[in-house]
Amino acid sequence: MARVAVVTGGTRGIGHAISIALKEAGYTVAANYAGNDEAAAKFKEETGIPVYKWSVASFAECQEGLATIEAELGPIDVVVNNAGITRDATLHRMTLEQWTQVIDTDLNSMFNMTRPVIEGMRARGFGRIISISSINGQKGQIGQANYSAAKAGVIGFTKAIAQENASKGITANVIAPGYINTEMVAAVPEAVLQKIIGTIPVGRLGEGSEIARAVAFLAADEAGFITGSTLTINGGQYIAG
Repeated sequence: MARVAVVTGGTRGIGHAISIALKEAGYTVAANYAGNDEAAAKFKEETGIPVYKWSVASFAECQEGLATIEAELGPIDVVVNNAGITRDATLHRMTLEQWTQVIDTDLNSMFNMTRPVIEGMRARGFGRIISISSINGQKGQIGQANYSAAKAGVIGFTKAIAQENASKGITANVIAPGYINTEMVAAVPEAVLQKIIGTIPVGRLGEGSEIARAVAFLAADEAGFITGSTLTINGGQYIAG
């Protein structure tokens, strides 16, 4: 029986590529999304991957959504924590709402999505928790105190649960992408985009498929000796020590 993988924010952008890569690798994939029904319906029609709508910022919704997936598809073996939002502002202009929204979606979702499945993974002796951080969680970024804090927290969370669950056949790893060619990045003004590309040694944006291949690698049974690691994929823009 194929392993079941859940991808949050799995119908658009990097998540879209991850969902497809895991399906092509033989997983039974469930793609979570938060609000864009039109994009989710198009994704489901094009890929045949079932979609499930809930907010990863809500523990109760995650519990319910994950239980539905397990009832319909089987026990969850792989969780890819990909969903994330930005609410950019410098700290002296940032509102509490902007701070809280990003922390709830980008960091608290780590607990919300992992806690409901971790006991089952431990009991079965297998699990893969793969979380998408960011270059800005490693180096910080002006106007993103909320986002940088959340994405740095993803790395700390992963290091802790990797140690807690290693003896149970569960790995936990992080991928920290740089600037990837998604709709969000493509919406940046051309002059700004070219300035960003100028800071990337390989001279281009990354592709969602490049992140997706790394996820598929870490999800594989053969990656069982890799845990607590952060895989930096940013074209050399920031080289983490």
